[in-house]
Amino acid sequence: MNTLSIILQAAAPAGQPGGMANYSGIIMIVLLFVVFYFFMIRPQSKRQKEIKNFRAAMKVGDKVITSGGIYGRIKELNDDTILLEVDENVRIRVDKNSVFATAADSQQK
Repeated sequence: MNTLSIILQAAAPAGQPGGMANYSGIIMIVLLFVVFYFFMIRPQSKRQKEIKNFRAAMKVGDKVITSGGIYGRIKELNDDTILLEVDENVRIRVDKNSVFATAADSQQK
């Protein structure tokens, strides 16, 4: 036998086979999942819902920012794409999923 296992067996109380020690691992895993849920999963899903609602409420004339940092005004909305005017007579077509914020939101922060 290993010396460490002999020492650990000798240190354990003789009459008690483990008690709460058997459940401590399960309790720690459950607590870890609860912490991850409230600090990572829930805020991320809330943010995704806000982005989805923003994209559904976009309309022609709104100032937006794409994920690549391009500022523009919406000139045309399609199901999957947006036509942005970034300067006078300069228009680009971008995917609707690449728009994350309005230009007004970024100036307030």
